[in-house]
Amino acid sequence: DQPRVKFADVAGVDEAKGELEEVVEFLRVPEKFHALGARIPKGVLLVGPAGVGKTLLAKAVAGEANTAFFSVAGSEFMEMLVGVGASRVRDLFSTAKKNGPAIIFIDEVDAIGRQRGNGLSGGHDEREQTLNQILVEMDGFAPNDNVIVLAATNRPDMLDKALLRPGRFDRIVHLDLPDINGRRDIIKIHSRGKMMSKDADIERLARRTVGFSGADLENMLNEAAILAARANKKTIDNEDLENAALKVKLGPERKRMQSEADRRMTAYHEAGHAVVMWAMKTLDPVTRISIVSRGMALGFTTANPEQDRYNETKTRLKELIAGMLGGRGAEELVYNELTIGASNDLEKANGIARDMVTMYGMSALGPISTEKRGSFGYNDFERDTYSNELMAKVDDEVQKILRESEKMALEALTTYRNGLEAVTDALMKEETVDAERFRDIMSEVTGIVRPINDVVTTLR
Repeated sequence: DQPRVKFADVAGVDEAKGELEEVVEFLRVPEKFHALGARIPKGVLLVGPAGVGKTLLAKAVAGEANTAFFSVAGSEFMEMLVGVGASRVRDLFSTAKKNGPAIIFIDEVDAIGRQRGNGLSGGHDEREQTLNQILVEMDGFAPNDNVIVLAATNRPDMLDKALLRPGRFDRIVHLDLPDINGRRDIIKIHSRGKMMSKDADIERLARRTVGFSGADLENMLNEAAILAARANKKTIDNEDLENAALKVKLGPERKRMQSEADRRMTAYHEAGHAVVMWAMKTLDPVTRISIVSRGMALGFTTANPEQDRYNETKTRLKELIAGMLGGRGAEELVYNELTIGASNDLEKANGIARDMVTMYGMSALGPISTEKRGSFGYNDFERDTYSNELMAKVDDEVQKILRESEKMALEALTTYRNGLEAVTDALMKEETVDAERFRDIMSEVTGIVRPINDVVTTLR
């Protein structure tokens, strides 16, 4: 298999591409390194969340180096190699050596490379024998074999330490979710062959898709093309792109039969989120509020940053929690009642508050960390043992942060109650309120004119 994917077809992972350009050179001109006595790396581990382009990048390395490419998923070993796993591994590596220079790509390597002997992944002799044979084969590479093993995983914490030592996977390349520049480039790549409208705003789309992976962006553009075709349009416009982004992020629209009373309660809930977020000084501007059901949610409120954020402050985290509790606060303020609609908000708010106490040292307990993280930043299986007294104090501090943020939300809703009512009325009439309309409503009823980008951003 000769992949035709090149580095030009991969975007949003510039640092990873830079590291893998050396691998391409190893395969193209190995004698350059052998002359200086350098040992060519035998394995490169690609680590990153799902959808960031690990498989695509592996194909691009083979495409740039013009080498043979042998691809197999970790789960296929368990399916394909029952009883003769070690023999099949030997055949795979033997074939790659005969066709060298070559790349062997093992996707989802954690399926066979899990830690041995910890009792967590269960006993599986076939898996261990297959893993042992891979280790032996990598150790047995002669300096002139010109075969490099690329492997991908989104769970590096599960890998056996024997895989990660020098001489096997010598290099670990991290891939992250793309920043705004990466998203812009990815959108341009996946826009090829699509009939985009002349006024399609790629820059705006890149700003509004924070947290999207490359796979999400590709899926979003495909969904936009489907929506445009369904509406019998000749080109894909901004409305199609916006609706496709919402569909990928929140799920498809769902028509639910609701009474007027239920619709108004949902409108108050979403307006509560928006008004509290508007009132907070460090939160990103609200971009859309809707009582149109998507996925499992009866409504939604979205806010997108003007730029990617790589750091957070204690103040902003507390205000984030306040924004999440704004919907619940509105229900309590207006109806003196609570609904089950805040369950997801509470889950996220509790998660942030607990991280503030147990990971970031942002509580009265001071600079302590009760979370044990592995070298890759993932939670390890083993946890340090802490006293019950300390854990009780952690719970108290989490509750304290949640109560303080809840108070902030209720104070904002009380202060801007007229804004809450106005936004709710607009939602009942229009169902969806965009950023400009929301800004106009709040400035009209409160007298406070706030630019849409009036946000205090945190440090990068």
